[in-house]
Amino acid sequence: MYIQFCATSSSVKLPCLMANVQEDSIFEDNMAKRVAIVGAGATGLASIKCCLEEGLKPTCFERSDDLGGLWRFTEHVEEGRASLYKSVVSNSCKEMSCYPDFPFPEDYPNYVPNSQFLDYLKMYANRFNLLECIQFKTKVCSVRKRPDFTATGQWEVVTLCEGKQESAIFDAVMVCTGFFTNPNLPLDSFPGINNFKGQYFHSREYKHPDIFRDKSVLVIGMGNSGTDIAVEASHLAKKVFLSTTGGAWVISRVFDSGYPWDMVFMTRFQNTFRNSLPTPIVNWLIAKRMNSWFNHANYGLIPEDRVQLREPVLNDELPGRIITGKVLIKPRVKEVKENSVVFSNTPKEEPIDIIVFATGYTFAFPFLDETVVKVEDGQASLYKYIFPAHLPKPTLAVIGLIKPLGSLLPTGDTQARWAVRVLKGVIKLPPSSIMIEEVNERKKNKPSGFGLYYCKALETDYITYIDELLTAINAKPNLFSLLLTDPRLALAIFFGPCTPYQFRLTGPGKWEGARNAIMTQWDRTFKATKTRIVQESPSLFASLLKVFSFLALLVAIFLIFL
Repeated sequence: MYIQFCATSSSVKLPCLMANVQEDSIFEDNMAKRVAIVGAGATGLASIKCCLEEGLKPTCFERSDDLGGLWRFTEHVEEGRASLYKSVVSNSCKEMSCYPDFPFPEDYPNYVPNSQFLDYLKMYANRFNLLECIQFKTKVCSVRKRPDFTATGQWEVVTLCEGKQESAIFDAVMVCTGFFTNPNLPLDSFPGINNFKGQYFHSREYKHPDIFRDKSVLVIGMGNSGTDIAVEASHLAKKVFLSTTGGAWVISRVFDSGYPWDMVFMTRFQNTFRNSLPTPIVNWLIAKRMNSWFNHANYGLIPEDRVQLREPVLNDELPGRIITGKVLIKPRVKEVKENSVVFSNTPKEEPIDIIVFATGYTFAFPFLDETVVKVEDGQASLYKYIFPAHLPKPTLAVIGLIKPLGSLLPTGDTQARWAVRVLKGVIKLPPSSIMIEEVNERKKNKPSGFGLYYCKALETDYITYIDELLTAINAKPNLFSLLLTDPRLALAIFFGPCTPYQFRLTGPGKWEGARNAIMTQWDRTFKATKTRIVQESPSLFASLLKVFSFLALLVAIFLIFL
């Protein structure tokens, strides 16, 4: 065994614990299993912590010089890393997007700018001593099955650190690289693009809006990034077009009575209610709710396919930019010319200086052989979105390759908790044939007829999926038991927002502060907005209403027992 030292972001040398093949090829039963973790983003950090909780020995390889993954802004695009623009703010509020046992600081805004989100991730890493497990500036070149894999389930991990290649043997591997690294740039779908004399690029390369000053800008793609960029550009550009093929529902972060949208929408009660209704009724209710802010048809935004739910776009400014003529919604691009574009169903040419392709991402695992994880049609054959279904030994897990209608951070934490217990051997997976059958059924994406029907295979129901994993590790809150022993908590869990603290209320990895965090979640939400204390005068009407309600209740009880 020998030790190699790699640089960290704090310039402190940490042991990489790289072991040669001969000395570490045999592991005794009483030794802690060694786990290689690829990527030190939000899900990578959660995976490190979950390994430590279960007594495993994680070594995390991060190709850049700091942690944070997607949330670490850099002025230049880095190969193999997710890239974001300077103004990115979280789409899920702090109470819904924190680690289940580590709330955001209470003075943080409800929707967190990327710089503060990165600070939060660093606080988390420091709080749980995760940095000592991370090797920075270390690229994973390959992850291969050992020759005796069918017996041991072990992997050979080859890494590159400061020009020196090393290999090590691990009992398990957790892949936490996300899916925002490979831009999808479908230039073949845009006839004439090669003749365009202006500038065009993928949204991954966008950093600041200054490049749009006094330009005519076309943004293609109406996801969250495309909409953000179009709105930002509209403050400086001469003209901004936002091209969408299928439209989208647009919602504001500010929901009913000014509450964060996901704290209102994402409750166990509402989820149960939605899933008990036929899909057409659910879609009608969703459309009615979305149009309560503004009529999407009048703004040219209404989704063409309203049967399958596409991820809604969160943007607080778009309707205002459209109604003031700063952003013009257009259909798909029919043809690109030297200095202009032609949209479908509109023969007029529109002069364009810059085209931004906000056309999403593909994902791949270049360090893995296709026989381990094969990506086809934007998805991989992963049981529960985590384990390759065909491997004879379940010792490789993919964390965070999922798009729930909720925050990815607590989803990744729950995935890691379940996956680590599988890697440790505490939980046994079904036979490969059963897992493959389940994966194939999911790929077909057949509608159940009830609840929301998602349009993509990686999209799933947030609460239902989390509860499935929690049940497997005996960590799902028992509402019936709580109703008898702690009714206030039970009601808060069922009717209140499904905050991540619920996921660490019980079971392995239980957090003692979970109950208090649940009962005080609204206090932290209001603290971020009540920066000016206002003395509210009591309402005479409200007081009278309470009195009459109480009297009506007494009369009802009297009549029942009369």
